Amino acid sequence: MHFKKRIRAVIIVVLLTAMVIYGATRQMAVRDTQAGFNARNRDKETIYFWYTDESMTSFINSAAVNFGEREGVRVIPVLTSEGEYLEAVNRASLHSEQVPDLYLIGNDSLEKAFLAGLAGEIMDAGAVCNSDNFPQAALTAVSYHGKNIAYPLYYETTALLYNQTYLDEWAAQQEEKEEPSDEGESDWVPPEDGIPASVDDILGIADSFDLPEGVDGVMKWDVSDILYNYWVVGAYMVMGGPAGDDEGMIDINNPQTVECLEVYKALNQFFSMETDTVTYTSVIQEFIDGKIMFTVATTDVIRRLEEAKADGSFGYEYGITTMPGVSGELDSASLSVTGAVAINDYSGHRELANRFAAYLVDECAEDLYERTGKLAARRNTDIDNGPAQIFKIEYEDSVPMSKLMETGNFWLQMEVLFSKVWNGADVEPLLAELAEQIAGQTAGE
Repeated sequence: MHFKKRIRAVIIVVLLTAMVIYGATRQMAVRDTQAGFNARNRDKETIYFWYTDESMTSFINSAAVNFGEREGVRVIPVLTSEGEYLEAVNRASLHSEQVPDLYLIGNDSLEKAFLAGLAGEIMDAGAVCNSDNFPQAALTAVSYHGKNIAYPLYYETTALLYNQTYLDEWAAQQEEKEEPSDEGESDWVPPEDGIPASVDDILGIADSFDLPEGVDGVMKWDVSDILYNYWVVGAYMVMGGPAGDDEGMIDINNPQTVECLEVYKALNQFFSMETDTVTYTSVIQEFIDGKIMFTVATTDVIRRLEEAKADGSFGYEYGITTMPGVSGELDSASLSVTGAVAINDYSGHRELANRFAAYLVDECAEDLYERTGKLAARRNTDIDNGPAQIFKIEYEDSVPMSKLMETGNFWLQMEVLFSKVWNGADVEPLLAELAEQIAGQTAGE
């Protein structure tokens, strides 16, 4: 073997040996580092936060990391299936080493969670749950028999969405029309700003508007879903009192509710819609396409219209206002659902779980809409978002969904009732029948 070849062979051997030694040393160092990391994290207090809505992932992960770094703890988010959610929380609480220490839940399920031992009175770390930080609807939504058993994070409710371009065109038409004669003159006085304050205003606009070409009608909404219908009876129908937790405060069949439903029944003559074909998604698309002037919308419509404006598919100006009165004499009140953070009574880390929940609904609230499209229940958030502020006003005066377990099928029964009324059934017998059914359920019959 030539000398140079021998030198190269020796060098190669040395290099290979060095690489082996380096690799072994590096593996030992990595193992030592990992062992140290695991040891340090074993010393960190750890909590598990369960949720079911994938759109919340970015928001929750960011909050978990920031809180964990600040507090020297670990918050582990767990995205799980929505089906039998509380049952899954219960099973994990009883049979898993990774107990869900806190979790997101709709306020309507809080009684069930409380009675199952899966939610207890919150510690209210930082004293955040007060009327300075949250509207009353949020506080009553998380209240159960006088105790706060969750932290309010976000909400859903309804408001009136309108096409401002068409409203301006309607106003221009009214200015061009000649003064009407006394004969057959309507008593209706149009609102000065054109924005309807009652259903009477919407009907007046419908009656006096020469619709532009391509517009199918003045108003359409999802009449099959109770969330978009409940505003009609919300001011007068009582289901469990303000907090929705009192079986002694149920008033379904009363004169004002009857009157409201009679107005609703009459609307079918003006806004003909098939309950089995119209959906919320289809209605919003019709609004974007410029085919309707008014609709009842939930908070998700803000981002939907932002996107439609950005991609050019929505070429109109629009506005959002609070739900109109059912008539000039009858008020309205929207239904609301509040997404809340409950603390599991089975948790061995309740103090830390309370601190993270308070951090989530308080300090992180301003980031919620940007990351999820949901509106925070906390006051003084989204202040530069005009439509969001209208929804907040509506939310403040809304009716939180009832927590009563015995009347859990009430909402389905209400959808059936609204459908029958819309299609011409007599109001009073239907209300009397529903009131009797609910009374039997609360009595344990």
